[in-house]
Amino acid sequence: MAMLSGLKKIFVLTVLMFTTVFTYASTDDHYAQLHEEQLAEEEREFEVSKMIMHHIGDAHEWHLWGPSHGGTSVYLPIVLIDGGLKVFSSSHFYHGETKGHGDHEYIVGEGPAEGYAMMHETIYKLDENGQLHLEDGHPSSEASVLDFSITKNVVSLLMVFVLLILVMFSVAKFYKKNGAVAPKGVAKFMEPIILFVRDDIARPNIEGEKYKKYLPYLLTIFFFIWFSNMLGLIPILGANLTGNIAVTFFLAICTLLITIFSGNKNYWGHIFATPGVPKALLPIMIPIELVGIFTKPFALMIRLFANITAGHIIILALVSIIFLKESAAWGALSVPMALFISVLELLVAFLQAYLFAMLSALFIGAAVEEAHH
Repeated sequence: MAMLSGLKKIFVLTVLMFTTVFTYASTDDHYAQLHEEQLAEEEREFEVSKMIMHHIGDAHEWHLWGPSHGGTSVYLPIVLIDGGLKVFSSSHFYHGETKGHGDHEYIVGEGPAEGYAMMHETIYKLDENGQLHLEDGHPSSEASVLDFSITKNVVSLLMVFVLLILVMFSVAKFYKKNGAVAPKGVAKFMEPIILFVRDDIARPNIEGEKYKKYLPYLLTIFFFIWFSNMLGLIPILGANLTGNIAVTFFLAICTLLITIFSGNKNYWGHIFATPGVPKALLPIMIPIELVGIFTKPFALMIRLFANITAGHIIILALVSIIFLKESAAWGALSVPMALFISVLELLVAFLQAYLFAMLSALFIGAAVEEAHH
């Protein structure tokens, strides 16, 4: 009980800390000077690809509703290391002057962000002339800066972390207090899923009692991916967390490291001296087997990233039909289709968590399997 109370206090303090840094902006007199730019933007042709990439990508603001300029957004803190630590709100970029054109368009920061520019949600340092130095249309390495900003995906990651802690500690608290009894509340919902991961993922793929050693990891990645996927389906509050290649890359690396460091003599014997293979072929087989060690987690990374991203793209593309055709009749067609895909994504959210955990268990099981004669 004391631990759960402490976690709640930490959560409240974290929220208060971020609240002091975040800048909340809504439609007010501050945007009056941008009125003409808004009108010009509204007259532009609707760009589907630009809209989709904006929604599935990471950002330094959490846009809630309304137009991109003058709508309601939560501006996240920028944290830079450039001759010292610099912390300020991202609103100083989004309200700055826009320079360049097309794919080379960037925003020059103002106030505390003066001397920096944001291009495709990446922050760069301006040169002595106040310009972003480009080479072949891309910012030069001289413009790079160490960026540790709290982005939309980082906030989503923290939300999933807090949610996991609260749910799992609540379940643990119930069983610690009541023992092995019929579950109630959150435990009643979580117990079948936890048993599913144990009995249908860990046990069948990791021989003997060894599965107990790796069950905490499998449970962690399963619920982390599932919660992240489900949170990403919530309108306004959702972020494309597991559709970020960096997140899936880290999860795949975790599986790779556990597999490599858990590998026994039998596992490495099959890598460097494959049974039944003539010695003359070993120089060919060994590199293939070594490459196979890395291609397996690579497939995990790409599968999760591609499936989650594809789901978001399909839904956004279907909704875009309304704005492209500017017809209510097309809306009557695209909205039900988008709703159907959204419901299907509920299944995909669970399925991708299951596949990642199951294949991770399969790879770990192969690494710890003993030789059978």
